[in-house]
Amino acid sequence: MANAPSNMTLRPCRAESVNFDSTANLYIEGDNLEALKLIRETYYNHVQVVYIDPPYNTGSDSLVYDDDFVSSESDFSNISGRYDAEGHIMYDIRANNDNNGRFHTDWLNMLYPRLKVAKDVLSESGVLFMSIDEHEIANAKKLCEDIFGIDNIIGVIANINNPKGRSDDKFIATAHEYIIAVAKNINSVLWGGFEPTEEITKRYNKTDDKGKRYREIDLRKTGENDLREDRPNLFYYFYYNERTKEFYPSRELEAKDGFIAIKPQREDGKEGNWRWGMETAQKQITDLVPKFMPARKVWGVMQKDYLDGRALVKPTSSWTFKDVNSERGTEDFIKLGFDKRVFPKPKPIGTINRCLLLASLKDAIVIDFFSGSATTAQAVMSLNAEDGGNRRFIMMQLPEETGKDSDAYKAGYKNICEIGKERIRRAGAQILRS
Repeated sequence: MANAPSNMTLRPCRAESVNFDSTANLYIEGDNLEALKLIRETYYNHVQVVYIDPPYNTGSDSLVYDDDFVSSESDFSNISGRYDAEGHIMYDIRANNDNNGRFHTDWLNMLYPRLKVAKDVLSESGVLFMSIDEHEIANAKKLCEDIFGIDNIIGVIANINNPKGRSDDKFIATAHEYIIAVAKNINSVLWGGFEPTEEITKRYNKTDDKGKRYREIDLRKTGENDLREDRPNLFYYFYYNERTKEFYPSRELEAKDGFIAIKPQREDGKEGNWRWGMETAQKQITDLVPKFMPARKVWGVMQKDYLDGRALVKPTSSWTFKDVNSERGTEDFIKLGFDKRVFPKPKPIGTINRCLLLASLKDAIVIDFFSGSATTAQAVMSLNAEDGGNRRFIMMQLPEETGKDSDAYKAGYKNICEIGKERIRRAGAQILRS
């Protein structure tokens, strides 16, 4: 299915567009597998980030995507044995209810070819992020391992989107879902990080004579290989004169009047080593401070670690940030003037923004082929507005009908695409006003 040629074509809809002649963004309405195949040649190896939030296969999902199965529907029905008293099949195979004998197979058959084509459009440094919950996390990860290679799995993030937990869960109140991060080529990934939070920045509680904030961290190495014999080249002395403030490193143990000899000493009294080599200490001596530690009753050396220029924070495998909370997603949607009942539980902008911060350059192309309410489009535009980037998005969404009894239908949205397109228009206008 992934390699079969498409007999579809893309038709431009100028009347529904905003700045049709100048925008570099695309919203494609239709089956995402066909859409991916249609853009594959043009965007081959060009996409920096793919973010998807596919159906979670909770047992009540409707897989409205066309899928190819090993056996035909009639063949499977004949051997399934699921009939009522009159001989009618007891379930609809397209609904993918959990009484479907191919419950997981149907979902995997839907997702597999789409991931295959997504890999083709990803650049060598590109990353795919997939949001998923406990129903298919194991299968989804195996799917990524099969298509991208097990060595290209960057990691699995526990995304704490409901800190209080789901109250209707029977035994354990689920507080998180998952984000799988997988690289096209893990050796080529351009991986970023997050700006330090207030919890981190408040530790930088000292200011130098130029007004720059810093914190003091021990120059002595801790953890593994922290004994003198482990790294002899990292053992040396510092000499400090309290009266003259003279301070310098030396490999020689000297007895000099007025000077204190400082060595890396562990809490158990054994000799340790420093984190810096002596040459580095000589070059950056102004960033070092001799300090008496009254609790241990020994002298040590502290490094001035400056807030300006510090490295971005490496993400952990557990995201507890407020901006990934599901409630934020609803708030983001309402702020655009939508009724929250039009599209329940849209993804928070913060969740997608964090994925973009980790894996996208400022001129990246970003694809979401399960676009839904088009949160990813708003996230791309918002991040561009924040950092001056020129990221472009390609959204894909099947025009799944909303149902005549739904709040979305009553609000004038006959299918999901109409919601997504309107969100992009409103979000774009809001960003231009701000």
